[in-house]
Amino acid sequence: MSLDEETYMEQEEDWDRSTVLDPMWEIQQTKTFTAWCNSHLRKSGTQIEHIDKDFCNGLKLINLLEVISGERLPKPEKGKMRVHKISNVQKALDYIMSKGVRLVSIGAEEIVDCNLKMTLGMIWTIILRFAIQDISVEESTAKEGLLLWCQRKTAPYNNVRVQNFHTSWKDGLAFCALIHRHRPDLLDYNSLSKDDPKKNLELAFEVAEKYLDIPKMLDPEDIINTAKPDERSIMTYVSCYYHAFAGAQQAENAANRLCKVLRMNQDNERLMDEYDRLASDLLEWIKRKRPWLEDRTLSENSLPAVQDKLDEFRNYRGKEKPPKTEEKGQLETNYNTLQTKLRLSNRPAYIPQEGKMVSDIAKAWKGLEQSERGFEDWLLAEMRRLERLDHLARKFRHKCEIHEGWAEGKEPDLENNDYSGIKLNEIYALKKKHEAFESDLAAHQDRVEQIAAIAQEMNLLEYHDIGPINSRCQTICDQWDRLGNLTSARRQTLETIQDLLQRVDSLFLDFAKKAAPFNNWMEGASEDLVDVFSVHTVDEIRGLIQPHEEFKATLNDAQSAFDELVEIGNKIKNLFAEHNLDIDKSNPYTTLTVQDIVSKWQEVLKLVPERDQALQSELLKQESNERLRYQFAKKANVVGPWIEGQTMKVNNLHMERGALEEHLASLQRIERDVVDYKAHMDELEMYNQSVQEAMIFENEHTKYTMETIRVGYEQLVTTTRRLINELENQILTRDSKGITEEQFEIFRQSFNIFDKNHSGKLDPMEFKSCLVSLSMAPPDDKSGRNPEFDRIMQSVDPNHDGHVTFEAFLDYMSREATDTDTSEQVKGSFKVLAGNKNYITKEDLMRELPPDQAEYCIARMAPYQGPDAIPGALDYLSFSTALYGESDL
Repeated sequence: MSLDEETYMEQEEDWDRSTVLDPMWEIQQTKTFTAWCNSHLRKSGTQIEHIDKDFCNGLKLINLLEVISGERLPKPEKGKMRVHKISNVQKALDYIMSKGVRLVSIGAEEIVDCNLKMTLGMIWTIILRFAIQDISVEESTAKEGLLLWCQRKTAPYNNVRVQNFHTSWKDGLAFCALIHRHRPDLLDYNSLSKDDPKKNLELAFEVAEKYLDIPKMLDPEDIINTAKPDERSIMTYVSCYYHAFAGAQQAENAANRLCKVLRMNQDNERLMDEYDRLASDLLEWIKRKRPWLEDRTLSENSLPAVQDKLDEFRNYRGKEKPPKTEEKGQLETNYNTLQTKLRLSNRPAYIPQEGKMVSDIAKAWKGLEQSERGFEDWLLAEMRRLERLDHLARKFRHKCEIHEGWAEGKEPDLENNDYSGIKLNEIYALKKKHEAFESDLAAHQDRVEQIAAIAQEMNLLEYHDIGPINSRCQTICDQWDRLGNLTSARRQTLETIQDLLQRVDSLFLDFAKKAAPFNNWMEGASEDLVDVFSVHTVDEIRGLIQPHEEFKATLNDAQSAFDELVEIGNKIKNLFAEHNLDIDKSNPYTTLTVQDIVSKWQEVLKLVPERDQALQSELLKQESNERLRYQFAKKANVVGPWIEGQTMKVNNLHMERGALEEHLASLQRIERDVVDYKAHMDELEMYNQSVQEAMIFENEHTKYTMETIRVGYEQLVTTTRRLINELENQILTRDSKGITEEQFEIFRQSFNIFDKNHSGKLDPMEFKSCLVSLSMAPPDDKSGRNPEFDRIMQSVDPNHDGHVTFEAFLDYMSREATDTDTSEQVKGSFKVLAGNKNYITKEDLMRELPPDQAEYCIARMAPYQGPDAIPGALDYLSFSTALYGESDL
C-alpha cells in the first residue's frame, strides 16, 4: 500500500471518533451496505436482511470476504455459543488486517453484540479495501481517483458537475450521464431534465439493475429529501458503476488486442503459402529449362538447323523468360515483406522448406543464366564452324578440280617409251620437255599441299560428309607420289641416252622455256580469279581488292610476255614455211602451243572483269554490314551509359540524406524511367537481331554487347525493385514501431558512417562503434569482457553470420525506443476474455472476437488438460506462446 493510500485509509478509519452518526446517514448506509453485501453474497447462494444481526456469528462475514477476495479463509467454528461467534468474527477481522487495513475501535465483541455503528464501520472498511482502494487515476488516492474518473466521464454532459460524493448526485443526472457515456443505447440523456430528480434517479437505478447487474442500493427519496446525502453510500454505489464499466472496457481492449494479433498471424500464413507456391513453380520451370539449354545436339549438322535453334532460343529469351523474371522479383519482395512483418510482430523468422530458400532460388536462377550463356555461345560457335566448313568444302572441290584437270594423262605420258628409235634431236627435245614438266610439277606442289591442309582442317572441324573428302584427298596424294616416282625414273632414263642425242631445236626450246612459266602464271591467275573468298569486314574485302588491283597493274607486263610468245610461235611457223621442213612440226619440248597460250590468255582477260564485279558486290555487302554495326553501336553507346548512370544513381541514393519517403519517391521515379526505357531496349534487340542474321560477330564501334546491356538492364530493374521493397519495409518498420523521422534519420546516418564499404552490413566491431556513437553501448566489465554486448549480438545476429544487417540494426534500435506486444500480454488478454480462468471456451471466443478470428483460434487451440478443466475447455496459454515462436502451434 502506498503512502497516500495509507493516509487516506487512516482518515477514513477515524469515522467512529465522532460521538454519534446522523440518523439519516445511518439509514442510508444500512440500505446501501446491505445491498452491496447481497450483490456479492448471492454469488454463493445466500444473502442478509439485517446487516447488524446477520453478521454477528461471523459465518456470512467470512463467506462475504471469500467471495470478494477469491481467497480461502480459516475454517469457521460450527458452535453457536458466544465464544464460537467471537472466534469466527475475529478470523474475519484478522484477514482484513492482513490486507494492510487498521481497524480502529472495532472489535469482535461489538460485531457479535449487533452494534450497528461498528458493523457499518467494518463494512465501510471492507468496501474501501476491496472495491475502492484499487481505483487509481493519474496516481491519485482511491477516493480522489474515483472522483476524477466520474468528472472525466461526465465532463461532456450539460447540467452535470461532479465535485463530491453527496450534493453533486442529488438530481440524478450524474448517474444517467455515467450510464449514457458507456451505454448510450440504454437511455436518452437529452430527454432528461434537472428539474425532475426523482425521475432521473429512478431511471438510473432501474437501468443499472436491469442491464448492468448493479443492485439498487439507494432510494431516490433518501437522496432527494436529504440536504447532504451520505457520502459513503454514494461512493459505494458509484464504485459499482466503475467496476462494471471498467470490466467491459478491459474485455473490449483484450478482444481488440487479440484481433490484431490473430489478423497479423493470418496474413503471415497467407504470405508463407504464396511464397511456397511461387518458389515451387519457379524451381519447376527452371528444372524443365536447364536440360534444354544444356543440350548440344542438332537435328542435322547444317546452318539451317543451327538457325532453327537460334530462333527457338530468341523466342525463349524474348517471350518465355520475362514473366518468370517478374515472378522471381515478386517472390523476393513477398519474402522480404513477410520477414519484416514477422520481425516487427516478434514472431520467429519464416524458414522455407529445404530447397526453396531465397538462396536456393538465386542459385538455380544463376545456373539457368549460365546455361543460357553457354547455349548462346555454342550456337554462335556452331554457326561460325559450319560457315567455315561450307567455305572450305567449296574451296577443296575447286582446287581438286584444277589439280585433277592438270594431272589427267600425266601418268601415261611419263610411262610412254616415245624416246625409242627417234633421232638425237628428238630425244634431246624429250629431255628438255621433261625438264619443263618437272618445273611444272614443282609449281603444283603448293596446290597439293593446300588440298591436304584443307582436308585436315575439315577433319578437325568435324565436317559431316568427311568420307568422300578424305578419299579424294588420298587419291590425289597417292597420284602425286606416283607422278614423283615416274618423273624421277624418266629423268634417269633420258640422262642415260642424253650422250646419244645432241641436236637441239633452240627455237622450240626457247618457246617451251618461256611458255611454261607464263602458262603456269596464267593458270595461277585463273585460279586466283575464280578463288572462293569469305570475309567479314570492309577491311578484309578491301584487303582482297588491293592485291587484285595490283594484279591488274601487271597485265601490261603479261601482255608483253604474251606478245613475245606469239612472236616465237610466228617465227617457228615462218621457219617451217621458209625452209619447207618435212619433220614433225610439234614442239618437242612442250605440249603447249601458241593456240593454248592465246586461249588461256583470253580466259584470263575474261575473268578479270568478273572478279571485279564479285569483289565490288562483296564490298557493298560488307559496307551494309558496317552500317548495321554502326547502327547497333550508336544505339548501344546511348543505352549502355544510360543504364550505367541510372545504376550509379540507385547505388548512391542510400548515401544521400533525406526522408525515407523522398528516397522511395526517387526510386519509384527511377523505376518508372527504367520501365519506360524498355522501348529503347526493344529497339536495340531489333538491331542486334539484324546484326546476328547478317552473320556479324564483332563490332569495333562500341565496347557494349547485347548481353552486357541486357544483364545491366535486368540487374538495374532487380536492384531498383529490391531497394524499393527495402525502403517500404523500413517505412513499415518505422511507422509500426512509432519511430520518428528524426530518430530514423539518426539511425540510418549512424549505420552508414560505420558501413565504410557500403555493403549494407556491419561487422561486430563496427556495430559496437555505432552503438558507442549513439551512447547505447554497454561497458566492459573489470576483466575486459562484455557479456551484455554478446547478448545484443546474439539478438541481431542469431545465425552467427558475423555481420549485422541494417534491418537487424533498425529492429534492435526500434525495440530500444518503443514497446511491442508480447506473448505475456496476449496471455493476459485471453485471461480477461476468459473471466480470469486458466482456460477459455468456444462460446467465450465467439462472443468476444470477430467470427473469422474466433474460428481461427478454435481450430488451433489445444484442449485444456488442467485439473479445473470443463468439457470443451481450450488451452489459450500454449496458443499464445506458439504465436511468438516459443512453442509449436
